[in-house]
Amino acid sequence: MPAAVRGSVCAMALAVTTVLATSPTAWADIVPGGKGTGSETQVDGNKGDQSVSATAGAVVFDRSRNGSGASVGPVAAATNWTPPACYYAPKYSPEQLQKVKEPVWEAESTGYQWDAAQRDRYVNGKPYKDFNKEKAGEGYWWDSYVPPGREGDPGALDCNKETFWVDTGDDPPADIPQAITPEVLAQLAYAEIRVPTTEVELRPAEATKVNLPTWAWLDATDFKPVSVTASVPLLEVEATTTATPVSVKIDPGTADAETYPASGVCEAANGRIGEPYANGKADETPPCGVKYLRSSGDGSYQLKATVTWKIHWTGTGVAGEQPLPDGDFGGEQDVVVQEIQAVNR
Repeated sequence: MPAAVRGSVCAMALAVTTVLATSPTAWADIVPGGKGTGSETQVDGNKGDQSVSATAGAVVFDRSRNGSGASVGPVAAATNWTPPACYYAPKYSPEQLQKVKEPVWEAESTGYQWDAAQRDRYVNGKPYKDFNKEKAGEGYWWDSYVPPGREGDPGALDCNKETFWVDTGDDPPADIPQAITPEVLAQLAYAEIRVPTTEVELRPAEATKVNLPTWAWLDATDFKPVSVTASVPLLEVEATTTATPVSVKIDPGTADAETYPASGVCEAANGRIGEPYANGKADETPPCGVKYLRSSGDGSYQLKATVTWKIHWTGTGVAGEQPLPDGDFGGEQDVVVQEIQAVNR
């Protein structure tokens, strides 16, 4: 196929995928062989609650134990690692692949040479014959998927191998690293993790004072482990990715400040990060907090609190917890600092 034509075909397919992924009426079958063609990027949440489950192609996501609410967001890996922007999974039965391929060949828009090579591959026994119809019910044609929202990612172009056949019960080819396995499912689930925006509790709350230690802590009810499970029911494989808050880093928003501890990193302990202020602790050093050395004047400082989430996964056929890169997610809040040297609390 000429490069320009191939690019047009890919662009058209991408546009269709985007529309289907965003359309609330695009309810398709989860697995090949149903009413859909198997080529849709499928989005389904039991049509009632998107937090319960959703599908992206052959992969089903269970988000019922994920973070929820208006102030949640995705974690960013602490390294330059990112979850895969494409993957391979079952997409077509023999009959479905025939319905997809033959209209393209008949249109004669992709060039004789390309069409002939395709017919040889899928029909003429080089290596497959008659779309593998003799194996109908014994396996599926696998093809690439791009998770919704990742269509413009350069990594989405990495899954460029021809559609290939995998018998039921067999592992996908070892030379295709993006083929669905429990580990790839775990990485896809990583991208679906949502955690609360970080706004720490501060005491004093309304405004703090110059040279006065300000206590900081996180609400334990918000900062608890969250998880997402990704599965391919057709293959009976799944993986659950879990994120657990382990620390918060306090950035006061100005160099004229000191943090507690000096590193600014407050570790989780006893199910919480930091310690709530209580009456009688005015002369104590907070285990987590900040002391401003200069007034914010008529404005405020932008304190940023970034929570680090330790992330691991468990899955089909895997013994024990497997690590994934830590993830960070933070938020900013205004802190007013007044020029008062001493107060009674």
